[in-house]
Amino acid sequence: MNVGFIGLGAVGGKLAGSLLRNGISLSVFDLDGARVQDFVQRGARDGGSAAQVMQYCDVVITSLPSPAASAAVLDEMMPHIAGKTWMEMSTTDAAQIVAQAQAVAAAGGRAVDCPVSGGCHRAGTGNISIFVACDRPTFEQVLPLLTIMGRRVLHTGDVGTASTLKVMTNYLATANLLTCCEALVTMKAAGMDMATTYEAIRISSGTSFVHETESQLILSGSRDVDFTMDLVLKDIGLFQRIAEENGVPLEISPEIIRIMKDGQARYGDRAQSDRIIERLEEATGLQILADGFPQELVDDEPEERGYEVGRGLGRA
Repeated sequence: MNVGFIGLGAVGGKLAGSLLRNGISLSVFDLDGARVQDFVQRGARDGGSAAQVMQYCDVVITSLPSPAASAAVLDEMMPHIAGKTWMEMSTTDAAQIVAQAQAVAAAGGRAVDCPVSGGCHRAGTGNISIFVACDRPTFEQVLPLLTIMGRRVLHTGDVGTASTLKVMTNYLATANLLTCCEALVTMKAAGMDMATTYEAIRISSGTSFVHETESQLILSGSRDVDFTMDLVLKDIGLFQRIAEENGVPLEISPEIIRIMKDGQARYGDRAQSDRIIERLEEATGLQILADGFPQELVDDEPEERGYEVGRGLGRA
């Protein structure tokens, strides 16, 4: 099987790297030629363009920064998609991926809605989680690739359900980031030691994936989680839209959007999302730092082949 990968950014480059590292015949394309050449030097084929990648490959995976980028790339690939499979791993709009999947099917191809969740550092070691939406036969066809790129693979149902669940998880992660920031700054103001505060949260009912990852980068001063404010706003905006379309009067979500927009205005579109704590640092004159925390996240779990997770049943 010839596999194509388009989009070699923060997440896509790591997912593609897992495929290449595990012996998959890989053709790659990215608008940044240096990223392509890095993969070529490691044994990948320069795909040339999105259209050429689809023409050459049996399965093409995309990992792109926005729904608009996804639409543009798919338009290029469509003339060559008959008999092929397109796997969309970007975080995108559920309604858009449904319409795109219908167009792909009408052209004789297959579409898989399969965003990832769990942190960029885990994408690099094949330990990330993947939500997958498509018919069951297509799911079983692509499962061998998915279990190379991810540790836990959840078949969520029809196309669109994976993207809906993904933006929900990113909303929850953003809400947790903001509460962690408020907790850390409040404890600093109350005179608590920051390393002790981190540990108290970690071993208690207050802990979370976000605390055990992003709080460390906040405390070290790195504040580089490899996920930018513009991407956060895209995802939480998609979640807010789902709520509005379904008549759910959310109260916390609009405030999270307001806070993140303010952070973006202060620090820039491409500012790292964990810099949002700096709003409270500036307001209080406090610095939320502690010794002994890492400058970057490293996934120290050993790489192993992934598996399908049964809905509500744990390991399948």
